[in-house]
Amino acid sequence: MNFDFKGMLDQAKNMKAQMETMKENLKAKRIDAESGAGMVQITMNGAHELIKINIAKEIINPDDTKMMEDLIIAAVNNANQKIADMNKEEMNKISGMMPNIPGLDLDL
Repeated sequence: MNFDFKGMLDQAKNMKAQMETMKENLKAKRIDAESGAGMVQITMNGAHELIKINIAKEIINPDDTKMMEDLIIAAVNNANQKIADMNKEEMNKISGMMPNIPGLDLDL
């Protein structure tokens, strides 16, 4: 049995290039999320960067910021979960090209 090291390196280089392209594509994608029945709405990109936030005037109360803080946290967590799901789905499209190597973390 011959081991094709050059072929494996070429495959790894190809996969790395595809992953870089995928990361750029994901950064361009936008995810919308909300909490409090739409009282807080946010937009994040696939790189987990907050792009936009809208807060309904009804929840802005300088004497009680706790509810608004909780709704912002919930909206960000919701968006982060959607991004993680989207990133995992995109990664699954190209990860089939590489064998399962224990300890290899292809973190996005």
